[in-house]
Amino acid sequence: MKLSAVPRAYRNLRRFRTIAEVLRRYGLADWLTRFKLPFSDVPRDADGEPLAGVAWPERIRMAATELGPTFIKFGQLLASRPDLVGIELADELKRLRADVRPEPFDSIDQTLRAELGETYADDFDTIDPEPLACASIGQVHRGYLRDGTPVVLKIQRRGIGQIVREDIDILSGLAPMVAMIEPMAAWSPVETVEQLAPIIRRELDFESERQNLVRMRDAFDQTDVEIPEPIDRFCTANVLVMREVRGQSLADWLSADPSAEARERFGERLASAYLAMVFDHALFHADPHPGNIMVTADDGLGLLDFGMVGRIDSGLRELIEDIFAAIIDGDERRLGRLVRRAGRTPPDIDEPRLAADVSEFVGTYGRQSLGDFRLDAALNDLSAMLHRHQIQLPHQSALLLKMLVTIEGTMGELGVRFDSLNVATKYIRRSMMSRYSPRRRLRDVTRLYREGERFLELAPDELLTLATQLRRGELGVSLNLKRLSPSINRLVLGLMCSAVFLGSSMLLAMQVPPVLASGPTIASSDGVSIPGVLGLFASMAVMGWLMLAIVRSGQLTKSDD
Repeated sequence: MKLSAVPRAYRNLRRFRTIAEVLRRYGLADWLTRFKLPFSDVPRDADGEPLAGVAWPERIRMAATELGPTFIKFGQLLASRPDLVGIELADELKRLRADVRPEPFDSIDQTLRAELGETYADDFDTIDPEPLACASIGQVHRGYLRDGTPVVLKIQRRGIGQIVREDIDILSGLAPMVAMIEPMAAWSPVETVEQLAPIIRRELDFESERQNLVRMRDAFDQTDVEIPEPIDRFCTANVLVMREVRGQSLADWLSADPSAEARERFGERLASAYLAMVFDHALFHADPHPGNIMVTADDGLGLLDFGMVGRIDSGLRELIEDIFAAIIDGDERRLGRLVRRAGRTPPDIDEPRLAADVSEFVGTYGRQSLGDFRLDAALNDLSAMLHRHQIQLPHQSALLLKMLVTIEGTMGELGVRFDSLNVATKYIRRSMMSRYSPRRRLRDVTRLYREGERFLELAPDELLTLATQLRRGELGVSLNLKRLSPSINRLVLGLMCSAVFLGSSMLLAMQVPPVLASGPTIASSDGVSIPGVLGLFASMAVMGWLMLAIVRSGQLTKSDD
């Protein structure tokens, strides 16, 4: 563990203790006992009720809710990462909702004055003091500009940025400590915090969401998908003002029991829009739950909340195409290679077990008819397989999986029969044709030619420099042996203790003065060498401490690979 991690965790000591106490109270931090912190051992909720019969995923959700906005956001992000936390915990974390009270409008008014100027009200006809929606980071109000334009204002809560930054700082300090514990290390806490923290920080910056809105509007400019238009002169890092998308939320629309034809028409628009995002625009709305989907006039589609947007590069898109093709073709060997390529694979992965899991997956889904194929079940099983083998996906890949599963679930709520594989296959076939088109091949060849030309330009100078260093004897090899450092330190310390022990034994045997006493003793008939005794006990103490450290680290009988 880096020494710098400890000050980071303790920089906000009071908040750190609160977090540790809540985790311990919910029975989620047994690892804290290794640090001998004085907490109660009986798991209880916020009201003091025992939690003996409550499953640990529910305890995690309850603890995150009690700890506030940062932990709720972390939980919501982890809900999209079943490859990291497993299906059971991910499903429980999907229930996370911020139980927050509306910010008083006086506080909202202060924020608007600070961000838009003291005279901001001159630009607005009205702003409804009652919020449309409340969340942990901000809340939404409806209003009208002076020209009558209906708008929606998204305003960040006062002080929330400081709270989130402090919590992320504490989590960054705690992560290396948690990684020291064997069961917790499998979750890769350091990498998880490093991956998710920037996403939460971006959600605090409404300018990032404004840019996402602009990009998505450009992508769907010629379609009937309605996306809020930001009004730039009223947008800052803490305030986002958009033209209102008029319509009903999907939940309200469904409660009115629309006709089967209307449901099917809307379902086709929804599915086509999201598949177009993936395969045509390489940019997708990453949080398509029913609250963010609007039904506009004539059963049109509107999308809200672009704080989280996923991006797909050419490599990820080709990987998606290849995985779908391998599933459809029932190619187990190819799918196994693609699964290993999809994320970070542990070096000690169980290859035979992975091959068996891939074979079972292909046997289940690869031979289903198009009409019977369930995309959400296939993606959930794929996520479970990745979690079993500790294959960690890049965040954009995980967001894409979450989006596809959520859309499939929304189609189920619409109650329409949606042949997801058939529709996806059409997009994949079109994308594959583009992938192998002469224009694409020519572009790839041109890129390779330019890279090769650049290499040939640099290679002679680099080879000449290498030859010069070799001739002068300046060429050296630098090895980074970070993982071997603890073992080497222990080895050197053990050798030094052995040398001191042997030397002290020789001092005792040779009765090197000064001696402790004369006359018959256990060690000698003449006396005991004081330097020998001190050296002997010192070396034995250090060796005992070294043995204890090895036992505590759990590496006494375990290999270091």
